Formats: sequence, C-alpha cells, structure tokens
Amino acid sequence: MGDIFSFFRRGNNEFNKKLIQLLGYKPRKISLYKMALTHSSLSEKVDSNNERLEFLGDAVLSSVVAHYLFIKYPYKGEGFLTEMRSKMVNRATLNDIGKKLALDNIALFNKSDTSLRKSQIFGNALEALLGAIFIEKGYLKTHAWIVNKIIVPYLDVDQLENLELNFKNKLLSWANKQGKTLHFEMIEENVEKGRKVFIMGVLLEGEIVAKGRSHNKKDASQLAAQEAIAKYTL
Repeated sequence: MGDIFSFFRRGNNEFNKKLIQLLGYKPRKISLYKMALTHSSLSEKVDSNNERLEFLGDAVLSSVVAHYLFIKYPYKGEGFLTEMRSKMVNRATLNDIGKKLALDNIALFNKSDTSLRKSQIFGNALEALLGAIFIEKGYLKTHAWIVNKIIVPYLDVDQLENLELNFKNKLLSWANKQGKTLHFEMIEENVEKGRKVFIMGVLLEGEIVAKGRSHNKKDASQLAAQEAIAKYTL
C-alpha cells in the first residue's frame, strides 16, 4: 500500500511542479487548476471537468483582447476591432498556443483516445485555465497574465492583420484554379452530453481528404478546410 500512495504522491508533485512552471506563481488552490485542466473524457460531472471554467475563461479572454485592441488601435473602427479579436481568439490559434505552453503535457484527458490530441482540447484547456486564474487572482492580474504569457510572446498582432481566417474560401479558390471538384459534406451528426456534434468532410474529386469536428457546421467546415490546406501546404 505504501508503494501505491508513494506513486500518487509523485504524480501530484509532478503535476504541481509543471503547474507552477506554467503559471509563474504558486496557486493557493491546486484543485481549481486541476479541474481547469481536466477534460470531460475523464469526468462527465460538471464540477469535475473544465467545461464551466472554459466558459468563464472564454469570456475573460475576449474582454482582455478587446481592451488590448482598443488601446493599440485608437483610430480603427468597430469592424476592424471585431475581426482582429476573432483572429486572436480563433480556436486553432488558441490550441496552438496551448501546445506551445505545454498544456498537452499537463492536461488530464483520456490518453487512449488518440483523436483527442488532434482536436481543440488544449485551446479549451487554456481558456479554462484563464477562468481559474480569474477566480483566484481577479481581472487585473488575469489581464496582465494574458498579455505577458499569451499576446506578447505568441500573437504578433501586426502579422494577424494579414491573416486569412476563411480557410474554406481559400480552399475553394485553390480547387477552382486547379480545375478540381471540391465540396463540403456532413459525414456524421451525433449528440454528446446533450449537444450536437457535427463532423464535416472535405471531398476532393469525390474523395474525403480532411475532416473537421465541432458543435456547429460552420466551425467544423473551417476546421476541415484548415486541415486540407495544411495537407496540401497551400
């Protein structure tokens, strides 16, 4: 029995060490952050996984990014600011940042489900982490954390001005120039935890070359298009 308890203590110590390194400070309530990093594939209970904290973190992140852009671009209109915010909080972008922050090494999820590593769970975990920081540290310190840990090191705002987010249109334009037939098709529709999940496919010359999964068809199509663009290095 002693060996078993020693094993779990080592696991907790390793998690705590990685968490402190990620945050840059020692949190008072480790359990809050553990919840933020626990995917629903390990626990479907709303008080044990990160879905509620993800909801909160998403709102906090959107607010901080809006404030940041408002200050950075004093002469730009609402349309420009809205588009820039969309680029900065884009799901694929956040997922990439989550991996760069090594959330894939600390997040708690069903490792046997290989499809999860290809999904957006690390971006979702990042938002949930922001929710936890907000609860413990408040808005001002969360604002500073987002600017210093996310925006400055990983989001080149000047480059993002020229970022094309509409992967679907880009892919369709490429196919048209190549004289190839390309269209999007819903491959599967499921209900998970009371929410619809759509899997959209990119069909090139009648063959499925990429898939995207999301809670709405539009986002699923964009994710599928993004995967296809990466595959053909457009």
